[in-house]
Amino acid sequence: MSPQRRVEEELHETAHIDYSHVSIRWNPSVAQLYEDALKYEEGSAISSTGALVTASGSKTGRSPKDKRIVDEPGSSKNIWWGPVNTKLPEHVFLINRERAVDYLNTRKRIYVFDGYAGWDPKYRIKVRVVSARAYHCLFMRNMLIRPTDEELESYGSPDFTIYNAGAFPANRYTTGMTSTTSVAINFHMNEMVILGTEYAGPDGDVSVFFGLSGTGKTTLSADPKRSLIGDDEHCWSDHGVFNIEGGCYAKCINLSPDKEPEIFNAIRFGSVLENVIYDPQSRIVNYDDDALTENTRCAYPIEYIPNAKVPCISTNHPKNIILLTCDAYGVLPPVSKLSSAQAMYHFISGYTAKIAGTEDGVTQPEATFSACFGQPFLVLHPARYAKMLAERMEQHSADAWLVNTGWNGGAYGVGERIKLKYSRAIIDAIHSGELAKTEYELYDVFNLQIPKSCTGVPSELLNPSKTWNGSEESYVQTRNKLAQSFVENFIQYEDQATPDILLAGPILPSA
Repeated sequence: MSPQRRVEEELHETAHIDYSHVSIRWNPSVAQLYEDALKYEEGSAISSTGALVTASGSKTGRSPKDKRIVDEPGSSKNIWWGPVNTKLPEHVFLINRERAVDYLNTRKRIYVFDGYAGWDPKYRIKVRVVSARAYHCLFMRNMLIRPTDEELESYGSPDFTIYNAGAFPANRYTTGMTSTTSVAINFHMNEMVILGTEYAGPDGDVSVFFGLSGTGKTTLSADPKRSLIGDDEHCWSDHGVFNIEGGCYAKCINLSPDKEPEIFNAIRFGSVLENVIYDPQSRIVNYDDDALTENTRCAYPIEYIPNAKVPCISTNHPKNIILLTCDAYGVLPPVSKLSSAQAMYHFISGYTAKIAGTEDGVTQPEATFSACFGQPFLVLHPARYAKMLAERMEQHSADAWLVNTGWNGGAYGVGERIKLKYSRAIIDAIHSGELAKTEYELYDVFNLQIPKSCTGVPSELLNPSKTWNGSEESYVQTRNKLAQSFVENFIQYEDQATPDILLAGPILPSA
């Protein structure tokens, strides 16, 4: 039996996909996906640099409130249940699954991509994605690890299957549904069902970056002086670090060849551009235009970055753990050296700030916390992940740093965003070992150790109290306001945090 027929038979047997009615495009080429997207998907185009331009529909970002996990005996006791992980009865999952399959069976063609998650063969899993849009298939082709022809011959059955029927809404009257969007995971069946959203993200030493969207993970990790293992999901195993994905998913708003040349030049044939505005004649993309959304994105294969390390594996263990934040209040230092307990505190907190213009109704900076810098994706309690990270850091003597890529000299609207060249200089100083040896001073309330100097960065910039554009009273009020937000947010984790972690956060002055 040919691999194509094997996939068709397997989909018919496991999900009742009617391949006699639906044409199944299995692991199609980039060119085939371009052709289908341009022919069958309204709004698709080719940019001036050769990327496929697409629109994700009404959803231009993730839908964390619509994530559901099946409550079943095999995994229930380990799940961090609550607003992030909402329980879903298995029979409701099966209703949604049937709804997705029914929709896929109404299509003239569907796309199936078989790939891998995880570059290390000891840990990787086989993932199958079934979707109705060529754009989604190309996106997943970029983001998963692409098998060779030989690997596809012996691929066998997948370990995990995703049914993406995002163009078809969930029935909001079904038990457990709160909207027409549903992203449901069943660990018993090893399946995911998507409904109602088309939003598809030098000497051998290793650094790991943590940070929320907009903090600079992809930008700062695309360093021409260092090899890139990946820009998002990674695993730190007993044998080193490996990337889970086969591509990168970068924000494109205000992208320029001067500031981010590696990312800008990766947008070419085979890449997918989401929700960008372009000139209809020249097809030149205006990366400064946020008419559709500020969350414009590009997905591209990791090998499009010139210094990518393929296979994306390092047998070395990280020397530096870098926690990135974008503080719009202007009171966090550009860089701080963290103790082990402080690293755990800030890892669990996962702080950054929303700024005016990024979301409807946001007119002033707003502190936002996302546990472990990825709360929507957590399945276990944050303290479990923090404990695992602390054990790895101690075992391999890794240093931890808090790097603020946000504002300095005042809050958003008064101060200025820290220049990218200064953030890059800070990262360079971490990697060179300069900051591990320099002289430090204590930053009050947050009790952070901040360097007195850093090559390539004005010394006064390193201490926010020295660059504050306003009265001392306004600085103290702003600093204390943010510190209070940290304290209040961490209350929810106190029951599972160790005493040293509880003492590692901000300490407000007595009234």
